[in-house]
Amino acid sequence: MTPSGLLLDAVDRILPSTAPDPAAVWPGILLLVLVLAVPTARRWGRAAVTVIHEAGHAGVGLLVGRRFEGFTVDAGLGGRAITSGRGRGPGRIATAWAGYPAPALIGCLLVHAALGGWVGPILTLALIAELVLLIKSRSARTLGLVLLIIAATTALWWAGSSVVWAGPLALAPRDALTAGAGLVLLLGAWDALRDVAASHDPHQDHGSLAGLTHLPGWFWLGTWWLVIAGATAWSAWGLARSAGWV
Repeated sequence: MTPSGLLLDAVDRILPSTAPDPAAVWPGILLLVLVLAVPTARRWGRAAVTVIHEAGHAGVGLLVGRRFEGFTVDAGLGGRAITSGRGRGPGRIATAWAGYPAPALIGCLLVHAALGGWVGPILTLALIAELVLLIKSRSARTLGLVLLIIAATTALWWAGSSVVWAGPLALAPRDALTAGAGLVLLLGAWDALRDVAASHDPHQDHGSLAGLTHLPGWFWLGTWWLVIAGATAWSAWGLARSAGWV
């Protein structure tokens, strides 16, 4: 393929496409079932959730005027994002709160992008964000994990847009897998919320928020539950409507 042809292909993958009609949910659901059934796959999904969790802290921190210094993911799939700025105040609270809702919100965004023909722009933005995370990685494990996520996102971004699923439901493979990735992130958001709710570590995010605001930790757990539940419900509604079930 000529350089001009490659450029045209790249531009085609960046721009929005025609929304699939009708849209298939089956390939994405099959990916979710695979992650549920295979512990190793579910662990890799949780690793991606941790990266997005820390990116949530970093992204909101930048929006409120803090500096993003770097982040790490440890062997137990815990993570830490380092931002600098005022030690207290609304900006610090928003930064501390943003981690747990981030995977659910990104997952919901991916599902609706797949159903609406916006996979190209969303994956392009995701690649830019992942390159920033790559630069800000502060351990070899974190660097390797972000590189794997970049590779997976690039593969999705470059995947063909022709419909291969025959029958009453039809969806391009890139769209289907993107929807599946969104569902996996939603699952991981629930897993992470369950784990933090069972934790008695005062240094977890809800403990930090309790110290910053004097509101109890269970209050902050409740706010995360509401956001994750809302993102899950909106995603389920979008999938059901697109498939003609509602």
